[in-house]
Amino acid sequence: MQFTSEQCLDDAVLEREFTLGEIPGILWTPASVSVAVPLILLGPPPLGLRKTYPRLVARARRSAADGFATATIELPGSGDRPRCPAAERALADLRRAMEAGEPVSDEIIDALILPLVDRAVPEWQAALDALLSLPGIGGPVGYSGGVISIGTRLAVVEPRISAAVLFAGSFVPRAMLEEARHVTIPLHVLLQWDDEGNDRQAALDLFDAFGSKEKTLHANMGGHTGVPQFAGDAAAQFFTRHLK
Repeated sequence: MQFTSEQCLDDAVLEREFTLGEIPGILWTPASVSVAVPLILLGPPPLGLRKTYPRLVARARRSAADGFATATIELPGSGDRPRCPAAERALADLRRAMEAGEPVSDEIIDALILPLVDRAVPEWQAALDALLSLPGIGGPVGYSGGVISIGTRLAVVEPRISAAVLFAGSFVPRAMLEEARHVTIPLHVLLQWDDEGNDRQAALDLFDAFGSKEKTLHANMGGHTGVPQFAGDAAAQFFTRHLK
């Protein structure tokens, strides 16, 4: 991990951009801490860190105020990272189906999501190795965000993650339902009921499949970007319960 820039945000949060091989990322930590703090991994949407930075930094500021470090990395094929031709074809097929008002087939969803999960999860694990080696950052670790299939896979294969807030705002391959049965950590799932780009029933089926003894579904009326502030507050309280 190589840090490429550093700045203080309002004298309360230290923001450091980094690269991990070819992967860009950002780390936020409380500006003044005397002990190692828990870490929350912020899963970004596949739009690029530059486009989603305002949303990510708002979550990072709240987490720093609660005593957490947060970090995010650019997803494969997003931002300035090289595009994957197969994923680009699947995305074009998805857009054509949605514009025509046609059902999105399982084949399109699988082609778009499953390769992304296969690439992104090992990168998150490598980032976690590097982040936990830094002074001032310790466990436990949480995961917060989407793509929900990435969070699901991480919850299964990464034992260092103790709790997760998952955003149900992306298409879900049917194969993820079987993986979800092996998730046992506490979960807090956010679902926007009127999200035009999300298959609500698939999200509900995934929630039902999760094997966790403690899992909460927080559903709100509204579209993809209309998550109310109180829903974010509830997610923050979830992490305070489980990571401190």
